[in-house]
Amino acid sequence: MKEAEWKPFRNALDKSDRKKFDEMFDVPRSYISACSYSVQYVRLHPILMSILLHHYKQPTECISEVEHIEAGAKTLTREEEPTTLDSYFVNKIAGS
Repeated sequence: MKEAEWKPFRNALDKSDRKKFDEMFDVPRSYISACSYSVQYVRLHPILMSILLHHYKQPTECISEVEHIEAGAKTLTREEEPTTLDSYFVNKIAGS
């Protein structure tokens, strides 16, 4: 499916949406080899699958990054918490 076929739709969008539409239409170019190997009767299917895959990858990468950050934060809070031995000595010194 050629971009020219989508031109009337694109022209009906707001300027900001046009830019996003153009960016979205550029996504399948990243997956051109997979699209070309996929023999589909409907040419739009590999394009849509490329866009879906791209947009699926973005939140999963964000989730992984958040999990990594949270794991680092948990490590920092554990290091700051006194161990049982530390609290024993703190209580001994405070009680003296």
